[in-house]
Amino acid sequence: MIDKLCDQKMEGDLGVASLYIDYNLQREQSVTNLMGAILKQLVGRPIPRDIRKAFHEGRVPQLEDLMRMLRITIAKLPKVYICIDALDECPPKELPKLLESLRDIVRESPTTKIFLTGRPHIGEAIYRNFTRVVVVPISPKEDDIKDYVVMRLDRDDRPEAMDDSLRAEIMRSILETMSNVYVGASPLSRMYTH
Repeated sequence: MIDKLCDQKMEGDLGVASLYIDYNLQREQSVTNLMGAILKQLVGRPIPRDIRKAFHEGRVPQLEDLMRMLRITIAKLPKVYICIDALDECPPKELPKLLESLRDIVRESPTTKIFLTGRPHIGEAIYRNFTRVVVVPISPKEDDIKDYVVMRLDRDDRPEAMDDSLRAEIMRSILETMSNVYVGASPLSRMYTH
């Protein structure tokens, strides 16, 4: 999906920002840093003077500063797509503020669309922040999972430590625990009517 949006971006005046939230990088993935990453992707070149000035004043921009800059940047673009993958990996203390920030963006910019992916347990938080959500449940194809597990097992540094029985048990266990992936796509152009 990101590649398709980026191809469209090349053809016209379209803003695309994408993030992957990594559980192992929770300390670096504050809402302020995530909004800064979105701003960086949307701002384009040359960097507008007011944004350049804010970063050169000698202080680190706070979330409020970044949100103001995002509003200005988004207002200059006819359409914006913000895609966040693995939302469920967002630190729990940051998730509410992240969703509030995204909600504030789309309230002010109805041409902004948000695409979120994550596991089902974050659905409630999304529904609390967005009044209209389209959910597309997806699950990996069993053959794709099998192929991936076989590839990883074949790359094992110590193949002699695994017999056929253990290999079969690993495969069975992984295929039994495959979970669905939650995808929330907000058609934000129709989301807010007030």
